[in-house]
Formats: sequence, C-alpha cells, structure tokens
Amino acid sequence: MSRLRQFAGPQASARAQANPGSGARWSLAALAIAALAGLPIGAILFAAAAGGIGAIVHLARTVLGEYLANTGLLMLLAGGLATLVGTGCAWLVAASAFPGRRVLGWALVLPLAVPAYIAAYVYADLLDYAGPVQSALRGLTGWGPADYAFPQIRSLGGAALVLALVLYPYVYLLARTAFATQSLAQLRAARSLGAGPARAFWRVALPAARPAIAGGLALVLMEVLADFGVAEYFAIPTFSTGIFRSWLAMGDKPAALKLAAVMLVFVIALVALEAATRAGRSDSRDGLAARAGAEPLVALSPGGKALAFLACFTPVLFGFLVPAGALGAMALTEAARGAAGDLATYAAGSLWLGLATSGVCLVAALLLAFARARSASRLTAGAIRLGTLGYALPGALLAVGLLAPLGSLDQSLTRLARDWLGWSGGLLLTGTAAILVYALAVRFLTVAYNAVSGGLARIPPGLDAAARSLGAGPARVLARIYAPLLGPSLAGAAALVFIDTVRELPATLILRPFNLETLATRTYRLASDERLIEASIPALILLAAGLLPVLLLSRLGKR
Repeated sequence: MSRLRQFAGPQASARAQANPGSGARWSLAALAIAALAGLPIGAILFAAAAGGIGAIVHLARTVLGEYLANTGLLMLLAGGLATLVGTGCAWLVAASAFPGRRVLGWALVLPLAVPAYIAAYVYADLLDYAGPVQSALRGLTGWGPADYAFPQIRSLGGAALVLALVLYPYVYLLARTAFATQSLAQLRAARSLGAGPARAFWRVALPAARPAIAGGLALVLMEVLADFGVAEYFAIPTFSTGIFRSWLAMGDKPAALKLAAVMLVFVIALVALEAATRAGRSDSRDGLAARAGAEPLVALSPGGKALAFLACFTPVLFGFLVPAGALGAMALTEAARGAAGDLATYAAGSLWLGLATSGVCLVAALLLAFARARSASRLTAGAIRLGTLGYALPGALLAVGLLAPLGSLDQSLTRLARDWLGWSGGLLLTGTAAILVYALAVRFLTVAYNAVSGGLARIPPGLDAAARSLGAGPARVLARIYAPLLGPSLAGAAALVFIDTVRELPATLILRPFNLETLATRTYRLASDERLIEASIPALILLAAGLLPVLLLSRLGKR
C-alpha cells in the first residue's frame, strides 16, 4: 500500500541557494545510500550475465515457460478484475448519489488492510470441500461429491480473484481522485449535446482518467508480481515461488538468480509504466469534487441506486468483511485462545524488527530528503531514485539479490576472523538479524522518504538560513527548527514502515535468523499446516495493523 505515496519534490533549488557549499556532502550521503540500496539489483544483473546462454536455455527448457505463463496470466486476470472493480466503484462514488455512498466512499479502501496471503487462507478454509460453504450446500441439497461441480479456490483463477479483492483499492483511490478532479464543464457539455451517462463516461470521463487508472493498475501488477503467500498456498508456480524453492528447497542458487533477473525485467517495465502515468495526470478547479451540494452528474433511478449500492458494497463485503469476520469468529474459539500462549514471543519478534527497520529507514530518509533539498544536481536526483526503488522489488527477489554478494563477503570475513582471531562461531553476516533489517530497510525506504520529503517541502527554504545568519549552529537549527516541524512526518513515516515490516512475508522467511519468528511467519507456518484456527489471532493482529495506513490513504484520497 505504500506504493500509492508518490515522490514529493522539495524546493531543491531554493534550498541549495540558501545553503551554498552544503550540497556536496549531502550528495555523497545520497550516493552511499543508493549504492547500498542498489546492491541486490547489481548482484542480480551480474548473475544474469554469468553462466552464459546455456543457463538461460536450460531454464527455458524446464521451468521458465511455466513461470512466465502462470505469472503473466495471474497478472492479467487479477489486474483486469481489479481495474474493473476499482474503476466502476470510483465512478459511482464520484458521479452519482445513492444510499450509503459516503460510508462506502472510504469503506472501499478497507480491503487494502487485508494481507493477500491471509485472505487466501480464509477463502481456502471457507470454500474447500470440507469447508462450511460446500458442507452447507450438501446438507441443504443432499448431494454427494459426484452430484455437483464447485469452482476450485486453490487454482490460478482463485488466486487471481483473491488478489483482486484485496488490491483493487489501488485503482479505486487513483481513479476516484481522477474522476473527482475532472472538468465538470466538459462532462455537462457532453450531456447537453445528447450523450447519455454511459456514453459520457466512455467518451469523456474514462479517457481523461486513463493515466490515473493505468497508474493504479501498475501498482496492482507490482503487488501481484511480488506475491508469494497466495501463490505458495494455492500451489501455483510463479517467479516468486520459483525463486524461493530454487534457493532454499533445491539449493540451486544460480537458477534462483537467473529467475530473479527475468523477474527484474517485469519490475523495470512496471516502474516505467507507473512513472509514465504520473506525467499524464491533471486536475481541474471545476471538477466533480467542487460540486458539493449540487445535483449528481448521473441521476439514478431507485432501482439504479440499489444496484449502485450493491456494486460498491460487494467488494467491501468479500474483500474485508468476510476475511475479518471469519478470523474474528475463529479467534473466539478455545483452540485459538489455547494457541495464543506464545503470542508474546512472536509479537516481540515483530516489534523489535519493525522498530529496527523504522529507525534505519528514518535515518536514511532524512539523509536523502536533505540531499534532495540541498542539491539540485541530476546525480543526486538519480541516486535518490535508485535508493528509493526498493518499493518495487519483490521480497523474494530482494532477498536472493542480497544473499548472493553477501554470501561471498561473509565467507571471506569469517575466514579472516577464524585465522586472525580464532573465531569459530560460523558465518558473521548470513542468517543474522542485521541482514534482515538491511533488506527490509531497502524495501521500505520509499515509504519513509515520501513522508519525510513531503514534510520537508512544507518548511520555508529560507527558514534555516535565517537561523544560521543569526548565529545558530547546525545542531541548534536541527533541534529548534527541523525536529519540531518534521516531528509529525517522522512519526507517520516510522508508523508506516513499522506496519509494512510486520506484514512482510517472503523476505522475512528467506533472511530471518533461525531463532526469529514474527507474526507474519507464524501465521504462514500455521496456515500452511492447515491450522488456520490457531493462526487466526496473529492474522487478525496483522489485519488490524493494516488499518492505520489504509485509513490514512482514504483521507489523502479525499483531498
């Protein structure tokens, strides 16, 4: 969900002029952070060139085709369904009036709080043969197993449906904002020329909102590409599951890196698509959002209002209410309460991991934000872009991209420590909490940077220069000016990074120390063993944690 927060551009040139001579130091800091954040990408690109064409040919003859087909089809189905639901609901909320519209306007964002893998666990439990839905169907009809056909939820189509149900808010939020800021005069002119509501939507509103919709679709596709939990639980071979299995299950590290290189091509294409869509967005002062109290653009009949309500309520029902309600009911059972005895241990693991990652991200984000404010050079801008690219990197790709170069370095360091210091404690870096925090900080640095740079952009460029001219040193300027003014932004950034870190699954599974279990990994392991009732309480905690950024995004989407 952090991917909705676009890069905020501070007033770099004005601040650079107000602080002459300081840009070089900040640029060096930005370059250092970019080098650390770009390490996994560099390692994957290097691995792609190693081994020659024979390794690629071998993958093409074995698993590459299956991974390409499944990943592409999953992206196509989930992206298409999310676009359909998100765009349709956004238009109904922005252009019409029906009972419950105000509540549904923000409730449609709630499914984004549900981690996709948790939704998959719930729907598999509900819709499997032994689940309550099919059991009730057989009880009502008296059918046997051979008397009816029921769609398989553990399939590629089922995975696409689950992903679309929890990811469509990306499209909805951007499309709703685009529709609400479109020129009302153009839409009314189309209606006055005889165009009906449907034709005005297809010929005027939809083309104008296409860049925003495409941006939301790009974000959905990034999430589908990065998904591990749903595909793994439904036994669908995709790039994420293939990388995970090649690296950990089969120990074939070269194959995992080659798959990551192919996956990186998808990532680069989606990042380029998302960046291109931002350039095509425009707002209008006479948009639909400015017509508060006026007649709705599309007048609905009583039956149309009922259908509009059902169309907007259905995604909320199946995307949030059903998973949350099912987990809540399971959490009240004796089995769930009995399994919660060790909950404090997993919560403690999630707590310190989230706090450590938040702290690292805040420091790096502050350095990048000040570098952007103090230097207007293209080199600094490029370093910041590379340093904040982690938001687009799937967790499995990021993990193997870090382990590849660090593994060789770790072996050299361990050898030196053994020869010179008599160290016999094993590898120094691999399998440690430091590497996990490093990877998660690379992945979620974008979240912190967007919040911090947005707060810094609201501080007048000459304020710190005025303080320096009155004799205040850098430390005093930081303590008396920037700390109070950036406090809310820093707190918000820390909270968002913390929540994203707690919910992250694939990177944590691959990189975590053996003695570390988080709420996400605990939920995954219990659900994988078909012990969803025991996993319900940690899953419910993860769902509740996701509500904070979702409600924040809902508020931002109204502005």
